Amino acid sequence: MQLDADVAVVGAGAAGLSLALRLAAPPEGARRLRTVLLAAPPGPFRAVPRTWCFWEGRGGLYDEALAASWERLRVRPADGTAVTAGIAPLRYKMLPSHRFEALADRRIAGSSDVARIEAVVDAVEPVPHGAVVRAHRADGTRLAVRARWVFDSRPPGRLPPARTTLLQHFRGWFVRSRRPVFDPETVELMDFRTPQPSHGLSFGYLLPCSKHEALVEYTEFSRRVLGRAEYERALRQYTGQVLGLEPDDYEVTGSEQGVIPMTDAVFPRHSAPGVFRIGACAGATRPATGYTFSAVQRQTQAVAAALHTGRHPLPPRPHSARSRLMDAVLLHALDSGRIDGPDFFTRLFTRVPAVRLLRFLDGRTSLPQDLAIGAHVPVAAILAAALGLPLTPRRSPPAA
Repeated sequence: MQLDADVAVVGAGAAGLSLALRLAAPPEGARRLRTVLLAAPPGPFRAVPRTWCFWEGRGGLYDEALAASWERLRVRPADGTAVTAGIAPLRYKMLPSHRFEALADRRIAGSSDVARIEAVVDAVEPVPHGAVVRAHRADGTRLAVRARWVFDSRPPGRLPPARTTLLQHFRGWFVRSRRPVFDPETVELMDFRTPQPSHGLSFGYLLPCSKHEALVEYTEFSRRVLGRAEYERALRQYTGQVLGLEPDDYEVTGSEQGVIPMTDAVFPRHSAPGVFRIGACAGATRPATGYTFSAVQRQTQAVAAALHTGRHPLPPRPHSARSRLMDAVLLHALDSGRIDGPDFFTRLFTRVPAVRLLRFLDGRTSLPQDLAIGAHVPVAAILAAALGLPLTPRRSPPAA
């Protein structure tokens, strides 16, 4: 079976769905584009459920699918001192992937421009004036989609060479407590009352959906992931010794686990004429924090605008050159041990207004604002890392 389209979108994660949603609702007077979204069927090729968090004002495109949102964030150093800040007019938003997928499916189903097909993509082959996406359905039926433009959001088999690559890896429990123990008004963004690894840093992360329900995560920035038993042990320690919950006080209703590369690698965005990469595989993940969703929105919005106006749709780099350089220096400083991670992040949240800091993390601050924020970091250590960065060779990390 062969289909012809203007656009083929490979993968139905955050990037693929976001682009398909924008193409399903073109602005008035825009070019109409026949689009095929290829989503993996249930099974080993479909991404596991996950939770995306980001910050923006009220009235976002996906607010109806949110699990919760907050206007206050809290960071705790090892001594437990609370550093709490309001972030209005921003809100910190929690979007579960299954809710986002359901929202996208409803909106796409109402569009005559986008068709969603469940199939596993086997290959993307460049051809004159476009590319052919070859795939197969769950029943083995072969499918080919010929399109002028192809946008591939699948994760790469290997990460590009980098000077520094750390892994943000985590496991979380969805917890329901018998007593009202959670503060539903405030996110525990970084709670450093966790045993710190010999290399990197760790923290607790708590997203309270009510006084009785929360997502509780143990997170590390380090070079290697842990085994399942190590994550479980860390979570038991955090919920028990730090949060003060006895095993009989709560039940675990679900879990999630993931690994996010934090790297100064340069991700290619153009793999062949008419074939592009989008999302995390095109550099949407902020190297120093692991946040991805907001950058995906900026990137897919720019791609959709180019397609709707007939311009060349090369996905823009989601983060500015200045942001990428600052992140490369910070990653190098963390990896080399020149700075103490918990102290560094606590100092920033203590001394920099929270809204300005969030805008900085989103790459939306000016050079003078960046310099003002830089006055609150350990200057000597950061300068040493910056001077050592050009001497550090880029190496290919292990397979992802």
